[in-house]
Amino acid sequence: MDDHHLDMQQGARTQQSNWAVTQRGKQMATTRILIVDDHSVVRYGLHQLIADEPDLEICGEASGVNEAFGMVESLAPNLMVVDLSLKDGSGIELIKQIKTHYPSIKMLVWSMHDEFLFAERALKAGAMGYVCKDEPIESVLEAIHAIMRGKIHLSDRIADRLLIHMAGGDQEAGGSTLEQLSNRELEVFELIGRGCTRGQIAQNLHLSVKTIESHQENIKRKLFLSSNQELFRRAVAWVLEKKES
Repeated sequence: MDDHHLDMQQGARTQQSNWAVTQRGKQMATTRILIVDDHSVVRYGLHQLIADEPDLEICGEASGVNEAFGMVESLAPNLMVVDLSLKDGSGIELIKQIKTHYPSIKMLVWSMHDEFLFAERALKAGAMGYVCKDEPIESVLEAIHAIMRGKIHLSDRIADRLLIHMAGGDQEAGGSTLEQLSNRELEVFELIGRGCTRGQIAQNLHLSVKTIESHQENIKRKLFLSSNQELFRRAVAWVLEKKES
């Protein structure tokens, strides 16, 4: 075989080797994502969006806390996109569990709940970002890429408010804040402020009406409210105040 053919074969092998290295690099750079949301239509839409991104891959989907936690070890996601209201519990509790047992997994909250009410709690639990579902869905991609670069992702609005809050400039009159409410109680409080009935809240949070009534009683006790009417007025005022700020 002459030198020309040897050079061609060597060049072909070099190209194949370079291609293999490039492909391995691409695989290593791919972010594996687990979607955790109790609505199949929402999961489908997010799946379709992420599937178009060459550096992102959906490795699984779950509708609840137990299902998601059970998938983590076998699927080994790099990042989880988590809703707050799940089929069998709270997204914030799931985030806490994942942070404790799998600290290398990054987490992004994507929820209908007001970011001012829940973003700080989500960050304290272990999330690295918060995106409201009323924002353009492309915001999720922006958040995912930011988080994988090691950054915290919040909207400018909530980032400013959290800084003010941390500086002590956003305390409620009388010192009665919502910080003493549990995550589930805060979800109920927000939905009351949005005008939802007990039945609607129960359906939304996958709980019984009796459980919602119990949460309402606990909220009234913690906020020193004497009636359901006072609770409703307080919740509506809080939600409107945060939306306007």
